[in-house]
This record gives sequence, C-alpha cells and structure tokens, in this order.
Amino acid sequence: MIHKSLSVFVLLACCGGLAAGAVIVDFESVADNTLYESTSGALSNGAGEFCFVGANSTGNRRRAVMSFDLSSIPAGSQILSVTLTVHLSQKPPAAPATTVGVHRLTAMWGESTSDAGTPGGNGTAAAVGDATWIHTFSPGSLWATAGGDFIAGASSSIPVDAVGSYTWGSTPGLVADVQSWIYGTNGNFGWLLLGDESTNQTARRFDTRENLTATAPTLSIVYLESIFADGFESGDTSAWSSVVP
Repeated sequence: MIHKSLSVFVLLACCGGLAAGAVIVDFESVADNTLYESTSGALSNGAGEFCFVGANSTGNRRRAVMSFDLSSIPAGSQILSVTLTVHLSQKPPAAPATTVGVHRLTAMWGESTSDAGTPGGNGTAAAVGDATWIHTFSPGSLWATAGGDFIAGASSSIPVDAVGSYTWGSTPGLVADVQSWIYGTNGNFGWLLLGDESTNQTARRFDTRENLTATAPTLSIVYLESIFADGFESGDTSAWSSVVP
C-alpha cells in the first residue's frame, strides 16, 4: 500500500522544513521473511505474521528480510529523506536493549506460502520459492553466503527494547540505498535486519505485512521529482539543497 502527498510550495516555505515541491510517500512492505539458521535450509516463514532478529535460546540465529516496491517514484528523482518503521511485538523476558542494524541486500530473495504460526520463532518447512538460511529461492537457488548476501556495514542502527514501534531515522546510508535503487545503480532487493548474534536469547519478534493486528513495515520517503525529462542531467545531485531559499 502506498500513501502519497505533494507538498505545496507556500506551506513548505512557511514551515521551512522541506524543499518546495517535495513529495512525501509511505510504502508498506511487499515481501518479508525470516532466515532461520539451518545448514540444510529447511526453515522459513514466508506467509507468517512475524519475522525474527537475533539469536534464540540455543544460539541459533534469525535474520529478517523485507522489501518495498518503489516503482512509483519517477526515475531521476532526488531522495531527500528515508525512514523505516517496524513494530516489535515480543522480546525475551528481562532481556536488555539490543542494537538492530539495517543492511542493504545484494541479491533477490523469495516469500512463499510457509507459515510458522504463533509464536513462530522456530520456523516451519520452507515452501518452494521461500528464502531460507542458504536459499534465495528454495530449493534450487542459493545465497553466495549462508545467512544472506548483504552489505556488512549497516545503513542505520538503533537500540530496540520494549514492545512497540521503532523507527530507523534517515541517515546518509539509507538515503544512498534508496537513491541507488531509483537510479538503478543497485538492484532493489530490500534490507536485512541484523541483531545481536553474539549471545543466546537476544531474538526479537517483529510484525510482518501479513499481521492483521499491527502496522506493516513501512518505508517513508521524501523526494524531489526530476526537473528534466530524462532525470538530473549528470545524475550527480550532491550540490542540490533541501532548504527553501
């Protein structure tokens, strides 16, 4: 689902918060899944209501993946701001806050019909087309590296603790990720959420787009449409300003 609004010049000029003509749009995830650590790649949760991040009580790792369809953003648009909001619905009792990073994925992956139900932390048998710990699409296509192919450095990281909604605020990394997808420099494969895997029982449960009682993972983007028919002439928008004169 997409929610879009066109900012009016007079309003923005009065508020001084965004560039004139900036477009603000929200995208709900179009796919989300969990990579459950398994050397055989047997587990997934493509159609499940939850995705998981961190390590469980036995130290087995979980990594959430999610993607967003940004095809409605015109080619050549300048990305000004990117935030990601996901709802945390469960944490281990008495567990301290943990840091969760958002990492750009570098390979396409699948969401199929597997559903681990509630609570879902152990996963269920992967269906054909599901992403797993070793598969991009089970059973035939593999990640180059078990656990997912993603950029090592996080585009954004925040601490998560109590149940509630968490927002990864706009960073140069998140903006660069989305800008590269709009320009076509990198494929839009979404992000992987990586938690603390160094100790047991750090896993956190987040709600997916299939969860009918919570808000789906939501990506909020502010952008300027190109003023040229073929996009920004050089593709270099580093000198562009988001400040209203």
